[in-house]
Amino acid sequence: MSTAVLTSWGLALMENEILKTMDDLAAAKNFAVGNDLVFLPGFKESFDDLFKNKVYTPAEIAYCEQFEGSILRYASTWAAKEAVYKAIKQVDKSTLGWKKIEITRDKPAGQPVVIIHKEPFTFKISLTISHDGDYVWAIAFIDTKL
Repeated sequence: MSTAVLTSWGLALMENEILKTMDDLAAAKNFAVGNDLVFLPGFKESFDDLFKNKVYTPAEIAYCEQFEGSILRYASTWAAKEAVYKAIKQVDKSTLGWKKIEITRDKPAGQPVVIIHKEPFTFKISLTISHDGDYVWAIAFIDTKL
């Protein structure tokens, strides 16, 4: 047997194992994931008091306003809320307003923590936020097997 045939056969086996693992994960439904990408210049253009007061909790506003250049913090929190919302919608189809999803931090620029103001909500959510240049990205994972 040629090396090319063996390599091709090995790759096919690997691909089958990966697909089987992905199918098992999807069938088990042990997690949900959501993410969001915010383009800062576009966000800044559309950001106003009406949006701020409709979307952010008083604690989130206080957090964002403590920074010079607070627009980055508002965009980061918005991306986080969107990511969490998208993940939650995979496991709970009921309506969830933006202020029901609250992003807190234990200190300035600290690890983001998600608080869901809806009972009962028993899922564990892991969240990360990142920014670079004109973009902010957030991803949320929900552990659904609790």
